[in-house]
Amino acid sequence: MENNKNDNSVLAHITKLTEKEEHLYGKTDLTDKDIKELHHVKSELDQYWDLLRQRRALRDAGENPGGAEMRPTDQIENYEQ
Repeated sequence: MENNKNDNSVLAHITKLTEKEEHLYGKTDLTDKDIKELHHVKSELDQYWDLLRQRRALRDAGENPGGAEMRPTDQIENYEQ
């Protein structure tokens, strides 16, 4: 049950970040601050999707999904999906 709760909190955070990203993309004129924030949101989204994939892979392998760790953006940004 705890593992699902953690997955749900990761998914909830992904949802919040996605909404923020959509809001920024919906603007007609992005300021430099908006562009910087958009890049930050996209990086954080990559990290959280990676974390969720790690958790699911560990669970599928019969391991503890709690062993998944947030990886640095520069480590995951070039992964192919």
